[in-house]
Amino acid sequence: MGGMRAVVLSDTHAPRRWKTCPPRVAGHLRGADVILHAGDVCTADVLDELAAYAPVHAVLGNNDGPDVAAWGAPETLELDLAGLPVAMIHDSGPSKGRAARMRRRFPGAALVVFGHSHIPLDESGDGVRIFNPGSPTDRRRQPHGTLGLLEIDGGRLVRAEIVPVT
Repeated sequence: MGGMRAVVLSDTHAPRRWKTCPPRVAGHLRGADVILHAGDVCTADVLDELAAYAPVHAVLGNNDGPDVAAWGAPETLELDLAGLPVAMIHDSGPSKGRAARMRRRFPGAALVVFGHSHIPLDESGDGVRIFNPGSPTDRRRQPHGTLGLLEIDGGRLVRAEIVPVT
């Protein structure tokens, strides 16, 4: 295969919403090469639980405590996934002008992963793709809890999908 499969999570809000990894989430995690968590984990033990499936990269959310920071989650993160430049941030700000704002904030990124709103989004514009997986456990006004799946090969995002898990 040669490509990389990433599972993208955000806003798990443990332990109020995430007691343990939901079975439909675990099913996707089993095939992951890497897991991205866009913040509001709320307790670092969720990151340890996820790390049992694949390496985890996480950023701090507005509800994350010192234990999540101590685990190693910074406020923003820029990384290379199979040659694709990816940036992560929890709160990307208001929807108006979001893509242009993320392009300015992360000029080298082809993909910016974010969370905070609990509203799934996969959108391209202003030379960047922005991706919010929604929340698998706290859907708010969305019809389903969701997560994101990314397939990356040769420095290109070949597939991005938002998948219902509730």
